[in-house]
Amino acid sequence: MVSLLKPNSKSMTRAEDEAGGAVSTAVPPRLSVEQASYAYSVTHRGGLRFALGPVSFEAKSREIVTILGPNASGKSTLLKILAGLVRPLSGFVRLDGTEVGDLDPRTRAQKIALVQQESTLVFPLRVWEYVGQGRYPHGRNLRFESETDSLMVGNALAQVNVTDLRDRWMEEISGGEKQRVILARALAQQASLLLLDEPTQHLDIGGKVQLLRQLRKIVDQNSYTAVVVTHELNLAAEFSDRVVLLSNGKCQISGTPGEVYQPEILENVFHAPLEVEMRSSGRPRVSLRDVTEGKEDLGEI
Repeated sequence: MVSLLKPNSKSMTRAEDEAGGAVSTAVPPRLSVEQASYAYSVTHRGGLRFALGPVSFEAKSREIVTILGPNASGKSTLLKILAGLVRPLSGFVRLDGTEVGDLDPRTRAQKIALVQQESTLVFPLRVWEYVGQGRYPHGRNLRFESETDSLMVGNALAQVNVTDLRDRWMEEISGGEKQRVILARALAQQASLLLLDEPTQHLDIGGKVQLLRQLRKIVDQNSYTAVVVTHELNLAAEFSDRVVLLSNGKCQISGTPGEVYQPEILENVFHAPLEVEMRSSGRPRVSLRDVTEGKEDLGEI
């Protein structure tokens, strides 16, 4: 199937890049985050409830960036800043050269798709109707969907392998199926930037791997950029191009998985005795050390 889900920006394909020959191979970042920080309201004693930042990193098209860290490290707050839901107190977040906070809501929704941990249903919806909500930023009304809308919804369902669920009610499907349907709604938006908050939270290990493989394929085929929030070390190492490691509201380090996965840094952040093995693929693998006897593999860490 030829994908109809193309981002709004005019990114060159890999074939075009290769055909360019003498053309510069430098690709400008789609997402630029520079010294972005944020603080929630002060307490009754005058102290800050929570502060984040400053955080800096870049993401190009066809890249998956993982925001990694333990609970309460600032991952979801950073995702809200990237989505334009809150403005950073300092620094900036730019998407294709434009500050995210300067985009009007409709334009922002056309460019950025946010997949949150929970999606509450106000009223019963069938799967195709739920996915069709992703067409709203393009001025569509679900009751009067166009042929293009129908094609986009069908293609989005196919890309995450849930076409057979099309006519099921959302409340009738499993947690794993729902996670894929939520991703399909984001794809129907045709947004070039996908932001996913703990997308594998309710899945078993097989479901987690399947969903992330699908995301990897979708990002590559459509020249999307994805930012994924998670606390799972080995899945992040396997599927990420870049990692941003947070702890207590501070960015500890950012870079490729091989650069970020240093034992002393990970042990300090996750408060556990960890070993890091660099595999032949060039991707690191994390395991516990000195647990009872020998080391214990962390399949889902």
